[in-house]
Amino acid sequence: MTTTHAIRFDQHGGPEVLQWREQELADPGPGQVRVRQEAIGLNFIDVYHRTGLYPQPLPGSLGGEAAGVIEAVGPGVEGFAVGDRVGYCTGAPGAYAQRRIVPVAPLIKLPDDIAFEVAAASMLKGLTAYYLLHRTRALKAGDVALFHAAAGGVGLIAGQMARSLGATLIGTAGSAAKCALALENGYAHAIDYAHDDFVARVKDLTAGRGVPVVYDSIGRDTWERSLACLQPFGLMVSFGNASGAVPPFKITDLAAAGSLYVTRPTLGTHMADPVVKQQMADALFALIRSGQVKIHINQRYPLAEAAQAHRDLEARKTIGSTVLLP
Repeated sequence: MTTTHAIRFDQHGGPEVLQWREQELADPGPGQVRVRQEAIGLNFIDVYHRTGLYPQPLPGSLGGEAAGVIEAVGPGVEGFAVGDRVGYCTGAPGAYAQRRIVPVAPLIKLPDDIAFEVAAASMLKGLTAYYLLHRTRALKAGDVALFHAAAGGVGLIAGQMARSLGATLIGTAGSAAKCALALENGYAHAIDYAHDDFVARVKDLTAGRGVPVVYDSIGRDTWERSLACLQPFGLMVSFGNASGAVPPFKITDLAAAGSLYVTRPTLGTHMADPVVKQQMADALFALIRSGQVKIHINQRYPLAEAAQAHRDLEARKTIGSTVLLP
């Protein structure tokens, strides 16, 4: 048995339900490893798990992204050894911990030149941006798309990826400062949705045509207006619910709006194949290594202060990526 500390919660609710607790870890079982976690990624899905939007068994734990070092391996583990630098960004919640037992299936091997904080700040967000721009709707040079939350962790990486592809991204953000940051990170245009009608601005920027694809992680507050930004046969990519769940809608509305398409992809599905998972990660790390993608870690919190990190995230006070440090 190994003693560690972790964030746990006994009921769904606000940040105040998060508690710092001591717990005992058994030795890793078959197909498992014990990871000493050096950095943990903060993501909005953690809020969904805490509030119960995505219900979790109680008592519960949070976090799906972390980077660290393997301390012990269980029976039958192949391809990983004690001392390996690893990360993960899919699988069951539980990353808000100093140490954790993890199955080998979601593990990603980290190159020596990718720091733990960079890995923890970039895997979920960077691989999300990667599957959105390379796999869900593969952008190419000359393409135009709308991307909400342009100054968020996923958004800043997506802007840089789009620039590397020669595509044009129109971004939305909630302040002039965040719009400026988006423009610094690959966006051709940035719309301050707090002051401007982003539908009208998108139509102006596209000579009234609209865009062929919208990437929307906001959900309820932007859903109908995002659809209004699409040109006929356009694709609505709904990949998050930062403002709340998308309300029920009639599928015939898609016909009336121009034979639109809607998809709700997940990172887990795109990374289900272990070979594809490592290929995607290696492609992301190559972009980081080359300088084409820079990871902006603008907030760091002690893991024990995860509740405050959640308050700041939900208040949209954070910019770029945030890591929790055990």
